[in-house]
Amino acid sequence: MDKVVASAAEAVADVPDGASLAVGGFGLSGVPDVLIQALYERGVDGLSVVSNNCGAMESGLAVLLAAGRIARVTGSYIGANKEFARQYLAGELEVELIPQGTLAERLRAGGAGIPAFYTPAGVGTQVAEGGLPWRYDGSGGVALASPAKEVREFDGAQYVLERGIRTDFALVRAAKGDRHGNLVFNKSARNFNPLAAMAGRVTVAEVEELVEPGALDPDAVHLPGVFVQRVVALTPEQAADKKIERRTVSG
Repeated sequence: MDKVVASAAEAVADVPDGASLAVGGFGLSGVPDVLIQALYERGVDGLSVVSNNCGAMESGLAVLLAAGRIARVTGSYIGANKEFARQYLAGELEVELIPQGTLAERLRAGGAGIPAFYTPAGVGTQVAEGGLPWRYDGSGGVALASPAKEVREFDGAQYVLERGIRTDFALVRAAKGDRHGNLVFNKSARNFNPLAAMAGRVTVAEVEELVEPGALDPDAVHLPGVFVQRVVALTPEQAADKKIERRTVSG
């Protein structure tokens, strides 16, 4: 089945207001910037986003965030995104912060059809006991806090129950992809993109290099096409547009 669509705009044309999105990327690596920009240009609003972080340097999800299009974020890292922190503390944005490994496994579990799992991460903290601020009231108080989670003992150790994550759509970026949706990711772009792709009911992948079916060694495929519904081939200029978050030099 040829899953290639003509443009990013066409690929996200049916994403409605209020949709939930799993979005790949790690820092500025592997972020589906072209698909995110297409959503921005459509004016989609009230989004619930699941992603490791919410963009940086006015790119990626930061574009939607700055425009006030995101209502809720489930992620692990606020980092240097000052607008993310401002909206959260001002009560404009609901934020569920969870351990990074737990986020990865919740996405993977959702995509694998596993409704929930137990993990030791967060036992004895507010992650398990509840009380983490999900939304502030704008005056320094907590308007909505996380609930307590089930904790059980296995072989003498405590584990907290975490739910798998499924979203309406997923947006990811791959280094290579074929017309059947088989994807290959490059280095740290592989951290969250395959997991986000698994979690989406409709997954859209932008690929830096589109190849024909059979061109990818099956052993080299990081995500099989069964998890991908739409593929967008980037132009050479779009594929080469990669920002550097922190530039360092050695003497």
